[in-house]
Amino acid sequence: MSSSRFRVPVGFYKATPKERAGILRVLASGQISPGPAVCAFEERFARMHGCAYGVMLNSGTSALRIALACLKEMHHWKDGDEVLVPAVTFVATANVVLQNGLTPVFVDIDKRTYNINPVEIEKHITRRTRAIIPVHLFGQPCDMASVARIARKRHIRVIEDSCESMFVGYRGKSVGSFGDIACFSTYAAHLLNTGVGGVAVTNNKTIAIMLRSLANHGRDAVYIPGRTPVRANKKTASMIIARRFRFVRLGYSFRATEFQAALGLAQLEQKDKMLSRRQAIARLISRGLAPYADHLQLPYTDPNAEHAFMMYPIVVKNPRMSKKRLVEYLERRGIETRDMLPLINQPVYVKHFGNLEKKYPVARWINNKGFYVGCHHGLTNGDVRYMLDVFVSYFLKKRHS
Repeated sequence: MSSSRFRVPVGFYKATPKERAGILRVLASGQISPGPAVCAFEERFARMHGCAYGVMLNSGTSALRIALACLKEMHHWKDGDEVLVPAVTFVATANVVLQNGLTPVFVDIDKRTYNINPVEIEKHITRRTRAIIPVHLFGQPCDMASVARIARKRHIRVIEDSCESMFVGYRGKSVGSFGDIACFSTYAAHLLNTGVGGVAVTNNKTIAIMLRSLANHGRDAVYIPGRTPVRANKKTASMIIARRFRFVRLGYSFRATEFQAALGLAQLEQKDKMLSRRQAIARLISRGLAPYADHLQLPYTDPNAEHAFMMYPIVVKNPRMSKKRLVEYLERRGIETRDMLPLINQPVYVKHFGNLEKKYPVARWINNKGFYVGCHHGLTNGDVRYMLDVFVSYFLKKRHS
């Protein structure tokens, strides 16, 4: 993702020679629907995140949607049962709850990490609570030790929304390896960028089989293109032929293509380089903005966690300072910004649930004062210096106005 309008965009994509070669191999193979590249990507990605099974999909949102559908079917949840979600997250986290006939229950976030606040979780658990979706927001893992402890105690399931975090850990374990299912995104501007795409990972074979079925119209998962042997023994071949076009549940068309997998495979080889560059850029920005710590809250990294820095979040903490004026100043000078993922104040959620912000003071603060700028591996040191110069000029202008 890039834009000629912005010198410092929030996202970046530039095809590498390996990515181009991967796409050409797919074209030469004659198979562009899910096949060997998808299988290879699923296996490598899952293994990198401490999981046995991966299912590649057309988006991280699709991964979340079928993760909930899978657990709802397995555990016989009823329509209206409740799922805890953070009060600050991308709208898809809560949308998929509603789309599965379940009820999202919002939990306020930690003021420093912006992730779900474990202290607030138990306040919202009722007899109808079935699951929690902790979101590893902006690239930083949640306090999964506390989340897992509460989930075990209260017998609720855990789906990690890791769409903004990958390749990082918490207390020595990878994101994605703590819950029943974890969901990742490879959408434009994310840590891996395949244009659109997503992955669900799990260590439960039964869940993996059901996820594949749900992603493919509810089809019997006895036959998986690219994974099930084409030449099986006579008895197995007969069984596959008889069952491969049976549909055992209501499902979706959420499959990915070989093209997306080819891009993902090439980028996996560069993940360490991309991640370390993002972290280095974050350090440069933090050093440059340190003189304005009285005005801006800069990113905090939990000492038990690594930070992937999908983006660089900033909160205007000076109550007399206008976030609106600052972001407009940045945008006019070629620095792209985004709000820090407001959810409960979105028009559709106000329509569904009314005015919730007064119940969630930290979320309200973030909604009013939070934004982010780019922190991707496509930025040069010169881009970062330019961005910092613009911040400096804003504060100098403000001081003399």
